[in-house]
Amino acid sequence: MNDFIFYFKMGLFHVLDIKAYDHILFLIVLAVVYQFKQWKKVLWLITLFTIGHSITLALSAYGVLNVRADLVEFLIPLTIFITGVMNVLTAKKASVGKDNQNLFFALFFGLIHGLGFSNYFKMMIGKTTDKFFPLLEFALGVEAAQVIIVAAILLVGSLLQSILGVNRRDWILVASSIVIGFAMQMMIDRVFW
Repeated sequence: MNDFIFYFKMGLFHVLDIKAYDHILFLIVLAVVYQFKQWKKVLWLITLFTIGHSITLALSAYGVLNVRADLVEFLIPLTIFITGVMNVLTAKKASVGKDNQNLFFALFFGLIHGLGFSNYFKMMIGKTTDKFFPLLEFALGVEAAQVIIVAAILLVGSLLQSILGVNRRDWILVASSIVIGFAMQMMIDRVFW
């Protein structure tokens, strides 16, 4: 039980750590296009993101995959930037037509984000022969944290739109543009060539 709590908390705080805000930024641009009543769609998105994240963590933990850390550290903000730009370009349109595209982005970008934590995670589990349960416990922590963040994003969006009368398109544009600004700075800071 102690191992479960340890790895669950590690997954939880991997996402909720304000110093590692790239995860939070990605969740903002992933969820901002949805309304609270669409929470099931958003749950699918973050679950696919967690699956992608877990796949690359597992491949790395088992020694199957090894990618240059500097490349991954650049690709992570690039995924945030791309998602934000897609939001800006499609802010006038409803999210209905983008569902399959968003599911693909969530899974694919989860693969990239998982690589960002893989070296640290490999170090944490060391030479442990049973890597499956630590990976599962970590993934559950990641998923729980993502549910918390996405619920907050959906709630803020809902309150801004219903109580303050903020236009949905404006909410998407402003939130996405702010995140794009952060992502651009992160890419500049992490240029690897």
